[in-house]
Amino acid sequence: MKTGFAVALATGCLAFGIGVGLAAKEKPPGMDLIRGKPAKEAGLAALQEAEKLAGSGSWERLSVARVYYLSGDKTKGQAIIDQVLNAKPKGSDWQRAGEIYADAGEPLKAEGAFQKTLIADPKDDTGMAEIGAWYIRTGQRAKGEELFSQALARNPGELWHYVRAAEALLGVPPGR
Repeated sequence: MKTGFAVALATGCLAFGIGVGLAAKEKPPGMDLIRGKPAKEAGLAALQEAEKLAGSGSWERLSVARVYYLSGDKTKGQAIIDQVLNAKPKGSDWQRAGEIYADAGEPLKAEGAFQKTLIADPKDDTGMAEIGAWYIRTGQRAKGEELFSQALARNPGELWHYVRAAEALLGVPPGR
């Protein structure tokens, strides 16, 4: 009888503890975070919440880093980029970092990251096409065409390769 009571008491305590733990979990603030506040204050509050929610996702963290970097806090943005790229980056992580630098008007940093993209995933024809478009946009058409040539050799029927080429050659900003 005492054993049954002890099991029931333990089960009850466990259920209570789980309930308290779930209730204590912080709920995201929603619109209260930004509603009615000055744009800069609201934007930074939203960015800080996004940083919390990004967790360990590399793309998510690079998206947060992009906003920091391009909104003027390059130090914070670079710190997040470095965290991602000093872990076990995929080719797509290098490419996203390169896109941040490209958007910031830093072509040497962008090219360095793009070259690491191509090394990390040499069979990624989508990455080749996107980087090829960047080269064309920056006046390096021969390099861009070489990457498009490789991408189309791997996947000649890929719609997005042609879209990226058209964007670059017609001066349209890249669709993302």
